[in-house]
Order: sequence, then C-alpha cells, then structure tokens
Amino acid sequence: MDYNKTSKEILQLVGGEENVQSVIHCMTRLRFNLYDNSKVDRSKLEKVSGVMGTNVSGDQFQIIIGNDVPKVYKAILSNSKLNADQASEKKSGGKKNVISAIFDVISGVFTPILPAIAGAGMIKGILAIALTFGWITNTSQTYIILNAIGDGAFYFLPILLAFSAARKFGSNPYIAGAIGTAILYPNLTTLLSSGEKISFIGLPVTAVTYSSTVIPILLAIWIASYVEKWIDRIIPSSLKLILVPTFTLLIVAPLTLIAVGPLGAILGNWLSVGISALFEHGGIFAGLLLGGTWSLIIMTGMHYALIPIALNSIAQNGFDYLLVTMIMANLAQSGAAFAVGLRSKNKTFKSLAFSTSLTASMGVTEPAMYGVNMRLKKPFIGALIGGAIGGVFCSIFDVKYYILGGSAGLPGITSFIGPTFFYALIGLGISFIAGTVVTYILGFDDVEGEKEQDKPATTNVVDENIEPKTAVIVAAEELFSPIKGEVKPLSEVNDPTFSAGIMGQGLAIQPEKGLVVSPVSGKVTTIFKTKHAIGITSDNGAEILIHVGLDTVKLDGKHFIAHVKDGDFVDVGDQLVSFDMDAIQAEGYDLITPIIITNTDRYEEIKPVKEGKVNTKESFLALLAK
Repeated sequence: MDYNKTSKEILQLVGGEENVQSVIHCMTRLRFNLYDNSKVDRSKLEKVSGVMGTNVSGDQFQIIIGNDVPKVYKAILSNSKLNADQASEKKSGGKKNVISAIFDVISGVFTPILPAIAGAGMIKGILAIALTFGWITNTSQTYIILNAIGDGAFYFLPILLAFSAARKFGSNPYIAGAIGTAILYPNLTTLLSSGEKISFIGLPVTAVTYSSTVIPILLAIWIASYVEKWIDRIIPSSLKLILVPTFTLLIVAPLTLIAVGPLGAILGNWLSVGISALFEHGGIFAGLLLGGTWSLIIMTGMHYALIPIALNSIAQNGFDYLLVTMIMANLAQSGAAFAVGLRSKNKTFKSLAFSTSLTASMGVTEPAMYGVNMRLKKPFIGALIGGAIGGVFCSIFDVKYYILGGSAGLPGITSFIGPTFFYALIGLGISFIAGTVVTYILGFDDVEGEKEQDKPATTNVVDENIEPKTAVIVAAEELFSPIKGEVKPLSEVNDPTFSAGIMGQGLAIQPEKGLVVSPVSGKVTTIFKTKHAIGITSDNGAEILIHVGLDTVKLDGKHFIAHVKDGDFVDVGDQLVSFDMDAIQAEGYDLITPIIITNTDRYEEIKPVKEGKVNTKESFLALLAK
C-alpha cells in the first residue's frame, strides 16, 4: 500500500482537511470527527486502496483500514496540518449536539439492562404459549412463580433503570436504587392508588403509578446526579458518608413524587398516545413510514430513543406498535441479504450473504446491513421496501407487540402472542419474501474477486512509502484461548467490522476474567497505546488480533495494564494485558473480545474446536494451511 497516496485520497474524500475537526485511530480504524459528514464520498472512499470499509458511529465517521492503520494515520498527519493533539482537544472542548447527547444517554442506560429484560421477556413469552395451549392455568402455583420471574424485571424496571442511569450520569448507583425503591414502596403505592388527596409537608402529590415506567425515573436520577454532586461539594469530608446520601434522598425522592414523576408520566403517556394514534388513524401510512425507515433509524442510533416509548406503551396499554415494524424491517434486511446470496457469483461473498441473512433473521442485523446490503446499495433499498411492505400489512391487520424482551427476530415471535399472532407470522414471512424478491429484481453490481491490493505481493518495491512484502509461508497450527470466558461466533459481535468478517475470520469470547494471555508462541507485533488491542504473529505465521471490548479505545488506556511491549517474544499462556472488567462495564462498554486471524486468506480453513465455556491455554481454534 502506498500510504502517502492513500492518506491524500482519504483526506480529499472526507471533505478535505478543512472538514476535519479531529482524527484519531484505534487498532483497525481511522476515527474522524468531521464538521459536516454529508461532505464524505463513501462510495469512492470504499474503493481506495487499503480501505476495507466505512462506518458511522454517533457523530464519528470511521474508516476501516486494518493492521496498517497506524501508518496511514501517520501519513495523514504528514500530509496535512492536522496534529495528534487534536484528539484530546475534541475530548475536552468538543460538545455533542443535544439530540446526540440524548441518544447517547438512552443507549448507555438501556444497553446494560437489556439482558435482564430479554430474559424476563422470553419467560413471559413461554408462559403465554403455555397458557394458550392449556399446558398451565393462571391460578396454579407454578404459573404464579414463573409469572413473578418473568414480570418482576418489568414491574421493578424503575429500580434497574435507576441503577443503570446513575452509572451513566456518574452518580452513586445505590442512592439511585434507593430512590427507585422509595417510589415503588408497597404502602406508598397503595396510598397513591387510593384516590385520596395526598400531600407532603403541605405540597400536593399527584397520584402516579410508577411500576414499569421509564421516563419518571430517568428524569429523577438525572436531577439526583446534580443534587448529589452539589451536596458532596459543600459537606465536610468526615460527614460525607452519612449526609450526602441522606440529603440526596430527602431532596430527590419528594421532588420526584411532587413534580418530576407526574411530569415524566404525562410526557410518557403523551408519547404512547401519539404513537398509538399514528397507527390507529394513520392506517397503512404509519406502517409504510416506520417499516420503511426503521433500518435508517437504527443507523442513526435513534432506535434507542424509541425504547422508552415502547416500554411505556406496553406498560400503559398492554401492547406496542413500534417494535412490530422493527422486526418486520429486520426480516426484510435478512431477505435482501438472502437475495444477494442467491445472485452473487463470488463464492466468498455468497457465503457471507447467506450467513448474515441467517443472523439478521435472528435479530442481529448489523452484519447483513453493513457488510452486505449497504455495501452493494441496491439490496439496502430492497430491504427498506421489504420493511415498508411488511409494515403496511401489519398496519392493515392491526398487529400488536405484547411482551417486551424477546429477540428482534424470529426467536422473538413469542412477543406477538395475542389476538393478532397469526397475522404477525404472516407479516414476518411477507417482509422476508418482499426483501428477497425486490432485491433480486433490482439486482446489484456484484463483488469482484480478490482485489489486487489484497493479494500478497511477491516483488520488492522501491518507494519508501510502500511497505515491501513477500509471500509468507504459513503452517497449520492450533490456537489456545487467550481469555477465560464463553466462546461466541463473530456474528454475535455488535460491530460490523468484526461480525461481517471484514478483518478476517476467528471467534469471540465473552470474558469472565480480566486477563489476556498469549494464544501462541510468537512475537508481539503491536500493542496499541490504549492497551485494548494486541497484535501477535505466531512462529508458524498466523497474524492474530485480540481486541478487548467494543469501542474501548475511547477509554484511552484507563482500566488496562499492559504486561508486554512491541517486539517482545511470548509463549502460550504468557500474560499480555489485564483489565478491570467491572470498571469498563460500568462505563457502558461491551467487553466481548474478538480474536481475529487477520491473514485469513492464507489458510484453507479456520475451524472452531471449542464451544461454550473455555479456559485460558485451552485449545479453541484450528488453522488449516492451504
């Protein structure tokens, strides 16, 4: 790769140097903060030599380069007036717009609690099936216990949200949890529902039911974060432990009952009523609009802002319409990728399309959406049309979503159990088939065979800006697990760079212990300055990338400790990096760790040999040489 040429083309295609507010890089990507993202020419960027793909995350525009990203980054700095200090300037001085900030907060609050909601929702779905088929009665003790397990997370949702929101706002999560328990206290709940006129030290308290609500507690904990910090500043150190939580509770809990809670409840009800009115009176237009734009909503991150509305709608009305269109759109993305698999002549891309179609049908759409459909453009249009057709059908037959928590794909069909269940199943089929048929008819420019720049070079080069490479002979070998945890396929990694196989094949591990050890005997080729990612070349020629967590580059090395440096030789089991799992997760980061073979093209097959739980130094991946 000619780094000078690549860097100049990148600068030009992101709108010129004058459009760059800051640029940093992680282990695989250039991360641009641009003044105007609309000036980027993504189609031309993705054809630049060395560019594997592009992605947008929040306000940040990302260009996926791979292992050569430090050299491209260095060339960008050399060929512009940009400097490395701009990254820190962005952190300290840059401000997000209000909408982005709101989406970031909602995403950060809801992401940690989604597993609890998903698990509880699935139990509610299974219980609904059991009731429908008469396998259980709603008066049996078994039903009562299972219903408590499934419904508990939703009834006490304000407490879960309080804890998660406090972590996001940087306040004490246990004080926040205490506020949540206060507004759900049984005697208070009874008083609020009694119909009596209620007051607190002479101030009126509006009767509101707080169980299963979302917006009141989010507003309350946001206010509590400021109250707690203000009290902490004025209380002497010797009295902080007692007086800070005492005064925070005494101020925020009554304030929530008197003003914040009623305001939040009113706002939540208005939003729910508005969405319901759109579907009840907007007819097919509502399904057409949301079904056809939901994938675009996901791309912007706005879907996180709609989760509270859906939760509130289910709590208030017993059903929701928004999530119906979401699943229809996901099935349409699956159908579009399936059509690509049917039409593509490129064997590798055909396999990718079929596999991502399957994962999209299970509710994980990013690999299909970013790795296949958006890459080819017309299939993405086909998916939008398919989602719109499915949404229209569901609007006509008033399909409702009754149980929050199931998967956003086929495993989540239990969430539709109710009077419109049969029509929901038909709608899912229509969305998939429409996405498939429309994409097949529209066609697309097929992916060509192996790009010239991706082939291993066999000749020496003179230009000092071009890295000389020769064909490397690799041998079959076995990789040992670098982390203790649970093995996951790459398709479950919520990042298209990894899940779509852009960087190469491999596996991921959900860590149970914050320690990374060497999976091979070899040399540490790269350990990133933020210590979240390590590159190793084994003695047998395998190039391995271990990437701890997703977007953890933003931590700038916080919570990580490196035990090796570039150029060190290591054996299987030698410590590479340790990290504080609790602290990283508390800041809202997903710790799933991809282990990628970045020179995948040199192997006949990369084969998993371990499923489920795995210990460090336990065999889990086999590399079969050509």
